[in-house]
Amino acid sequence: MTAPASEASVVITTIFAPSEAVKTFVSLGHRLVVIGDRKTPADWECPGVEFLGIEQQRKLPYRIARSLPLDHYSRKMLGYLVAQDAGARVIADSDDDNIPDTRWGFPEFDGEYDLSPPDRGFVNVYRSFVEQFVWPRGFPLERVNDPLAVLDRDEFSCQHTSVGVWQALTDGDPDVDAIYRLTRGEPCYFEARAPLVLELGTLSPFNSQNTAFRRELFPLLYLPGYVRFRFTDILRGLVAQPIMWDAGYRLGFVGSNTTQIRNEHDLLRDFESELDCYLLSTRIVAIVTEAVRSGAGIETNLHNAYEALAAEKIVPPGELKLVESWLLDLSR
Repeated sequence: MTAPASEASVVITTIFAPSEAVKTFVSLGHRLVVIGDRKTPADWECPGVEFLGIEQQRKLPYRIARSLPLDHYSRKMLGYLVAQDAGARVIADSDDDNIPDTRWGFPEFDGEYDLSPPDRGFVNVYRSFVEQFVWPRGFPLERVNDPLAVLDRDEFSCQHTSVGVWQALTDGDPDVDAIYRLTRGEPCYFEARAPLVLELGTLSPFNSQNTAFRRELFPLLYLPGYVRFRFTDILRGLVAQPIMWDAGYRLGFVGSNTTQIRNEHDLLRDFESELDCYLLSTRIVAIVTEAVRSGAGIETNLHNAYEALAAEKIVPPGELKLVESWLLDLSR
């Protein structure tokens, strides 16, 4: 990790009994916060894990604890708040079916990294780590077959960069969309390649499967509570990137250090839950980029972004109230 174990926390949400992934994170010595929901077994327990079931969540001193919908991935935000209040300087996202290996961790947030050209729009970062025809969930479908969306490693230049968020890749069954799984369904194993960072105006979807945020960007951990389940973390990442650019931070990607053995899914239901990913990604980035005010600060620009998204009916009005509660909870 980029911070000592005492200053970094891994946050997971689950509806299952303690999984191999959860037990492996503990065995590797990482501080783990697990958020349950109504379907989580009532007797959930794993030594070394700070577990918060629904009853414990209701007792937390956070405004969003009273507002977050049940049975929704956004309840993971309670784990972020618990981790911040415990002194975390890095918060890492993972899933209960995403098994870390002994190399699990992320590079330093500030350093010399391969930096992409600017202003390339959406790029398919997966293809920078593997030759296989594969794309991340949330990638605009109109660019799937566009050769200009695949960056050649020769286009990158090594520069000192401040990374705000690291996205690590996942082998086996990585974070692809339901269209890929329904039409191709091939497993994917990424090659061991150097980290890469996307310059201003060049972007990619990023998820909550294997991701680390530095403390300065904790406000951008916000997971929308009133959108479809498989859209919430993709929307988070699309909102975050223009705000990061203004604040001087970039999005970085590293090779795989986990293997996903995916929990059972209904792929047609996944497809339905991902519809906004397919239809709205490009429009969302344009709306948020227009809403960001230079130098306004991360918290203000997050509010501006959701105010604009609500005005365009991308999110319902209640989302903005939840954003406001989240920001108050972070600053308490």
